Amino acid sequence: QVQLVESGGDFVQAGGSLRLSCAASGSVFGITDMAWYRQPPGMQRELVAEITRDGMPTYQDSVKGRFTISRDNAKNTLYLQMNGLKPEDTAVYYCNAVVRQHYWEPGTMVWGRGAQVTVSS
Repeated sequence: QVQLVESGGDFVQAGGSLRLSCAASGSVFGITDMAWYRQPPGMQRELVAEITRDGMPTYQDSVKGRFTISRDNAKNTLYLQMNGLKPEDTAVYYCNAVVRQHYWEPGTMVWGRGAQVTVSS
C-alpha cells in the first residue's frame, strides 16, 4: 500500500511564503508524473502544477511566477514553494502521483489527504 503524506500547510498573511512537501511511503518501485491540486472552499478541485519525472514543470496561469514545483526522485518527495501568497490561494492542497509498486505493474494514481493553506488579507 502506497501513501502520500502532505506537510507544510499553515496560516499565513498575504505576501507571505510557504513550502509544501509530499512524501510517498510504502512499496514504491517508481513514480512518474507528480502534481499539486487544490480545492478552495465551496469550489471544485483544480490543478495547480505538475512535473514529469525528468523535472519538466507546468503551472496554472494564476500561480506562474509565484509557485515553484520540484521533486526529489531519490526521496520520492514532491515540493511546492509558494511565494507572494494571496487570499485566493486559500485552499486544501492535495498531492497526486502515478506510482508503480512493482516493475511488472502499470502506474496507479494515488492522492494524499491534503494540507490546509489559509492566506489572510
